[in-house]
Amino acid sequence: MISITSIETRLVRVPTRRKHQWAGLTETIGQYLLVKITASDGTVGWGEAPALKDWGGEFGRYYGESTMIVDAVIKRYLAPSVLGLEIGHPSLLHKRMDAAIKGYPYAKAAIDFAYYDLTGKALGVPVHVLLGGLQREIVPVTHSIGLLPIDEAVAEVKKVAADGIRTIKIKVGVEPTRDVAIVRAIREAVGPDIALCIDANEGYKTPGQAIQTVRQIQDCHLLYVEQPVMGIERIARVARAIDAPVMADESAWNAHDVIQIIAQDAAQIVSIYTTKPGGLYRAMQVSAVCEAAGIVCNVNGSVELGVGNLANVHLAAAAPTATLSNVIPVSMPAEAINGRIGGIYYADDLLIEPMTFEDGGIRVPTAPGMGIAVDERKVDMYAVDL
Repeated sequence: MISITSIETRLVRVPTRRKHQWAGLTETIGQYLLVKITASDGTVGWGEAPALKDWGGEFGRYYGESTMIVDAVIKRYLAPSVLGLEIGHPSLLHKRMDAAIKGYPYAKAAIDFAYYDLTGKALGVPVHVLLGGLQREIVPVTHSIGLLPIDEAVAEVKKVAADGIRTIKIKVGVEPTRDVAIVRAIREAVGPDIALCIDANEGYKTPGQAIQTVRQIQDCHLLYVEQPVMGIERIARVARAIDAPVMADESAWNAHDVIQIIAQDAAQIVSIYTTKPGGLYRAMQVSAVCEAAGIVCNVNGSVELGVGNLANVHLAAAAPTATLSNVIPVSMPAEAINGRIGGIYYADDLLIEPMTFEDGGIRVPTAPGMGIAVDERKVDMYAVDL
């Protein structure tokens, strides 16, 4: 049988199209750790850890992971625990990783992605088949507007809409007056046919401040309000007081968190990540709990490069609950961008071919594994020291 023979890591830094910022973030996106797993037959699988030290769970429930931490955890604990494992056993993969070290979901997710990629290639099937099958051939994409000045945001959303994006997420949660102004300006700029949602990243100081702010823009017809404050109990207070659905993000890392959200009726929507629960295997568990409770979902992330974003696309294609537009990049190498900005956060990418954007979303790759090859020349080009 085909089994894992080696695991390597590489840190890369890919240039961004523009600065992308949200409440609480102090790092630059795009400096992420890649994982390369090689099997006994020479087949290779790739994973990515888009780890950010500022990104963690509410009230210290889950800690931020830096790329240095992820690299150390993989080399010292995870790689030794899974070397020799045969393909096709994701449950056993996670049992071994969890036995080796508790926590560190981003490190485990990078291994998980590479393992699924490797398994799909070895079996000749795309990753979404390994996750249970294709639910949708095109996964719709939401473009995220970071904490930009209002005039820059308005100029960007006009071009994003022209590029075919149908949903726009506006980062808020820094200053309520500014938040109201930017949402109104963007709604006026894009008209009534583009869906708008806001994401405070826990930025509002109190549930009351969040409620007051959202009530001032409810006439802008928000699709949802994402993580207005920190804490499951506190977002529940907001959810009871506003008309727009509330989405849980920082409050929803794994399936157990979703059980608590359900118990407190805290949110109607959950944002599923491939990374927060520790990989695709655990992300499908989150989806299953949400499906049982009637909670709808999207797939979100930390603005991954193409390697990690392929995992996002396959999860969004396979998870029955992922019926909303997904806040993920449209990953494209520089030569394919051609002035596009809708879904584009980087000036280049590590995939050898661009993702196909059509009908407001990404067409799901159907080649074995993750479906698009990694350009190892680009990996070498953007590699940096840890």
